[in-house]
Amino acid sequence: MQRKKCRAGTSVCLASCRLLVLTGSYAVVSRVVLVVDDEAMVLDVTASMLEDLGCEVVTARGGNDALRKLSADGRIEVLITDINMPGMDGYELAEKARQMREGLKVIVLSGHAHNGRGFALIRKPFLESDLKRTMAQHTGLC
Repeated sequence: MQRKKCRAGTSVCLASCRLLVLTGSYAVVSRVVLVVDDEAMVLDVTASMLEDLGCEVVTARGGNDALRKLSADGRIEVLITDINMPGMDGYELAEKARQMREGLKVIVLSGHAHNGRGFALIRKPFLESDLKRTMAQHTGLC
């Protein structure tokens, strides 16, 4: 089993393609989150924030790529997607993803929208604390 030392008192073990966070005497299986954004920098920063929160992250640069990854990886529990993307926008992606995976938690990101159309919305730019609060309220933490 591969082990990586993180913050004080926390170890991360990679086993069977599942991330286990060992804290004290119990293990917590992290959430697998699919993050979708057409802007590479935003995608990388969002993924890094989620990893800091203890999530395992899968990334996609657009809607069709995201749907392929969602179809191929049954571990994905949360979708975080930008709304304004070329081709398939985030709302369309979220609807198609929910049709594919009942119970999928969805958070949409936007610098312009004021309404998430029924999905949890995080306004860009955002801080890791904003992401953490929204994850806690709508999906449970990683």
